[in-house]
Amino acid sequence: MLFAELTRQTADLSAKSRFLTRRPLRVRQRLSRGTSGAISVLGILFCSLWLDHANYADPIDTVRVDWAYYNPISLVLKNKHWLEDDLASSGIKVEWVQSLGSNKALEFLRGKSIDFGSTAGAAAFIGRANGNPIKAIYVYSAPEWTALVTGPKSGITRIEDLRGKRVAVARGTDPHIFLLRSLASVGLSENDIQVVPLQHPDGKVALERGQVDAWAGLDPYMAQLEIEKGFKLFFRQPGWNSFGVLNVREAFAAEHPDITESVLRAYEKARLWCLGHSDEARNILQSEAQLSPAVAEKVWERTSLKDPRLGSAQRQVIVESANALKSNGIIDPNTNVEEIVTELLDSSFADRIATAK
Repeated sequence: MLFAELTRQTADLSAKSRFLTRRPLRVRQRLSRGTSGAISVLGILFCSLWLDHANYADPIDTVRVDWAYYNPISLVLKNKHWLEDDLASSGIKVEWVQSLGSNKALEFLRGKSIDFGSTAGAAAFIGRANGNPIKAIYVYSAPEWTALVTGPKSGITRIEDLRGKRVAVARGTDPHIFLLRSLASVGLSENDIQVVPLQHPDGKVALERGQVDAWAGLDPYMAQLEIEKGFKLFFRQPGWNSFGVLNVREAFAAEHPDITESVLRAYEKARLWCLGHSDEARNILQSEAQLSPAVAEKVWERTSLKDPRLGSAQRQVIVESANALKSNGIIDPNTNVEEIVTELLDSSFADRIATAK
């Protein structure tokens, strides 16, 4: 209403200005002084209200957060309802959406189906490089969650053995980048293998059924084949796993910094609880993902929850992964990797939470 009134008054003043131009000079000078002052005041008020409107965020009633088997903290948080409890006083509900892989989480973030999504750090880089407006704001795990996997009778024992073979992989995920780096380390590329694009659980099934020769695996599916079927992790390189990061839509973080911080505080509560209640946390993973005790133990053994802050270690592995993407033509070779990584990583939220402890 105030905007409409200001618009009306501005129109009236413009009409007066046109009238004044037809008056004698002295009258115009005398009247214009008062009119210009009124216009100046209205202009200031209008600009102030416009800036307030630009910075104003519509209230929300639901926060949409993903959960994933590869993000054990999300399973605990979903199970314990701590985020719901924290936001209840503000009248905000929590909607949980499952992500089957980093690529799916990025798809949901781009489509605004979720506000917070779990990915690998390098996968988040792919999203940002492709114009997905996200910020990585928290490290939910430092896992060895990917390796190259094959059957016990495949005869594959080293990366070079993949030449000409069918390899399942979920494109745009940490296992995909791990596969690219593995091939490059022995002078091979995707052109030297038969890539079979499959989402993580489907890749596991395809390898189990002999429909592919190898698979760029992801836990907990990888651990299931290893523990229950005797499949082999024939190539491992823990340092190439690019951490698990929680991403937020950039617009959401800018418009709702208080809610963003509330989500991270709940995440941090769940992380600390996991460290102090390892057995119970592992049991939640086992139950939610329907794993055997031995498989859950193996996944937990390969997962570190020690530090939620983004720093030089995360930056380095993401940059190295991004360079592998450039050399394989997955992203534009002219991409400024350092600039995009800087745009992606926002440590301010996690740093404030760590400082406040």
